[in-house]
Amino acid sequence: MTTQPPSQPPGEPETAAVPTCYRHPGRETYVRCQRCERPICPDCMRDASVGFQCPECVAQGNKTVRQAQSAFGGRAVAVPRVTWALLIVNVLAYAAETLSTDWVTDTFAMNAGAVAYNGEWWRLITGAFLHMPLSAGTFALTHIVFNMWALYAIGPELERRLGSARFLALYLLAALGGSVAVYLFGIAAVGASGAIYGMFGALFVVSRKLGYDARGVLWLIGINAVITIMMPNISWQGHLGGLITGALVGGIFAYAPAKSRNAVQWGGYVALLVVLVALVLLLPPFAYQAEFSFPG
Repeated sequence: MTTQPPSQPPGEPETAAVPTCYRHPGRETYVRCQRCERPICPDCMRDASVGFQCPECVAQGNKTVRQAQSAFGGRAVAVPRVTWALLIVNVLAYAAETLSTDWVTDTFAMNAGAVAYNGEWWRLITGAFLHMPLSAGTFALTHIVFNMWALYAIGPELERRLGSARFLALYLLAALGGSVAVYLFGIAAVGASGAIYGMFGALFVVSRKLGYDARGVLWLIGINAVITIMMPNISWQGHLGGLITGALVGGIFAYAPAKSRNAVQWGGYVALLVVLVALVLLLPPFAYQAEFSFPG
């Protein structure tokens, strides 16, 4: 004898459709996104303040979240990666210079004559990543040690205030400004001091803008200016060019109006870059001399 199941009430479907994930149709699920209410499987669930959301709703929500910014418009910096990267590049360049001093300095050191008469424009930047080689004298190592200490001590703070992109832009343009001054005075030099002095100048301007006590920066600049004057074979031209360029870049970044900050900052930056390039393209060195001023 068999029994028959009770008859289904009239008008009610025999089985209810089981919902499936909208991104994976083959997966059954009873969980729905809290925003769009579409069914989502465990692989598509994203934790939300209440329940779960689907990946598309999470991505859409992230677009409306305002990213944290530094004081002058750059993205907030937790780890100063640009500073560490610049340190590494300088140390690697010094290692290459130590292993092959003549070839590296002959090819990449800042030399006004090579730029003006041979068109070796890359020296305007590469020279700022070289330093006095060990073969140059007893105190050669102090050149890179001081510059890298200054970068280590000041770089992270300045990168956090400006943001990584603006800090890198400042460093490179200050290095170029120092090299342009070396070019105009017709000398040859190596060293990151143009970029380092550019950081000094920018830090002073930024500190003043933020209302911080900038006397410590002035003392730092003053002490280094005395050292530059008192010690022989130091390229004061590179120091001065970097300092002026860095202060100008710092002013552009710090005093740009908030409403059009990015346009003013990068527009001013490009304008200053054009001026430096024009000085090299349009003006010959004032007085060419071949001697190296290593601690540039």
